[in-house]
Amino acid sequence: MIFALALICLASVGHSVPLTCTELTRPLDQLDPHDLPGRWALIAGSISYLPYLERFQQRDSATVGFSSPTNASSISYSRSLSVNGSCLYSYYNISLEGSSFTYDGTDKSQFTAKVVHTSCHDCLLFLMTVESGKRQHFYLFSRRRQLEEKEMEEFRAQVECLNMPPPAVMDPTKDLCPEKDKNPEMD
Repeated sequence: MIFALALICLASVGHSVPLTCTELTRPLDQLDPHDLPGRWALIAGSISYLPYLERFQQRDSATVGFSSPTNASSISYSRSLSVNGSCLYSYYNISLEGSSFTYDGTDKSQFTAKVVHTSCHDCLLFLMTVESGKRQHFYLFSRRRQLEEKEMEEFRAQVECLNMPPPAVMDPTKDLCPEKDKNPEMD
């Protein structure tokens, strides 16, 4: 009898309750800027505006890179996109506050970005709201090129919670753009 009860208790612990949408899409309480430096490969993304999602799907690969923070509220950020064998680069300074960031020099009413909680240990998950909430972009980055299926399932559930189209997943066999040390225009 006690043995059977113990088995029932263990079986119920083994089946975790699915997370709610509120839990799946909650921003981090605080982003540690020291966790950011280095290169992150784009794994998948969704955009609420379908024509932009179609353009997004044409990318071969993409990365973001963060410099070491000079202070707790500001960091340099670079982005590379590979499209049809050509690499495009852009460079920004961003301001960090809690789990949010803004691109310096942008109209903050037009753009907000938050880092969202994920169970993936080496991932960054950005939720960007553009044009005062008219459009959302949701991007999953990782230090790895390919994630485990359970990590991708979580991301798909997060996308669904946000009522966004199914995500486009990058092909991990496509080459990333070569890293560039810094923005030549900043010299």
